[in-house]
Amino acid sequence: MNNIEVIGLGALNIDNIYQVERILEDGEAVVKESGLFPGGSAANTIYGLAKLGVYTGFTGIVGDDAEGKILFDDFQKTGVDTSQIQVKPGAKTGSTLCLSDRLGKRSLYVLPGANNLLTMDDLDLTYITQARMLHLSSFTDDRQFKVLLELMDKLDPSIKLSFSPGALYASRGLETLKPILARTYTLFINESEIQQLTGKDFKAGAENCLNQGCQMVVVTLGKGASYKTVMTTSYIRDIENEYVVEPGNKNIISALDTTGAGDAFASGFIYGLVKGKGLEECGRLGNITAQFSITKMGAREGLPTVDELAQRYQELYSEQQ
Repeated sequence: MNNIEVIGLGALNIDNIYQVERILEDGEAVVKESGLFPGGSAANTIYGLAKLGVYTGFTGIVGDDAEGKILFDDFQKTGVDTSQIQVKPGAKTGSTLCLSDRLGKRSLYVLPGANNLLTMDDLDLTYITQARMLHLSSFTDDRQFKVLLELMDKLDPSIKLSFSPGALYASRGLETLKPILARTYTLFINESEIQQLTGKDFKAGAENCLNQGCQMVVVTLGKGASYKTVMTTSYIRDIENEYVVEPGNKNIISALDTTGAGDAFASGFIYGLVKGKGLEECGRLGNITAQFSITKMGAREGLPTVDELAQRYQELYSEQQ
């Protein structure tokens, strides 16, 4: 395919999600509901973009097992190009254990599996260079982190990099992530992650990230205090401007499962960038996409189509996409 607009690179996992009354430090609790769902941060974002009609592809590693086939099939049903997903014989596809409680708190445990086998040889630079944007998320192992650092040196300057470090990479700190941040066009990060990354609040932390070379920092500020509701606010900062994008007046939705809400936000925001929207409008699109995602279990089940996104935007902001 030579018309791919956004390519994703990151871990490919099956999410084992257990809904519980509360996350425990110690003790015993009943599981209210559980399920197996396709996951992986960049993978979720790419899936969301494909569902919005953006031409996408993904590069990564799965095992030759039933879980790997689930991930392939899920991408293919939305039109994601899977030609650069490698299948490693004898390897087990990565998985995540996710405990999610009624207040939206989560506890994640990652078993990387085949993701730990990714090498630079598995990345086709010609394939990546065809896209307008590369969306990158984290791996667990140092070997894959070194692959990403090598990729930064080889990545064509014309490719815009969007980066979702997550808690795993945020914990590495600014100095360690500097080679990636210096190449980043859009950094997607939540409030706790940017505090972990920079040691500062989200505004000062965003400025720090800009000083490292990021062209734009997008911070999701999370949920409101109402029981089982989420009201996403985002803070957007580039060299010249800053925006605080509040949810629309009607944008209060019961949260069934917040797994992948940040990945969904990135889908909506990148969709806006691809379509040439302004940053404030991109933030609104991200907020709405995240709101859709939390209405069903799993990171992808609730993601909107482009018609659903446009209708919801018009309801909230009286503007037609």
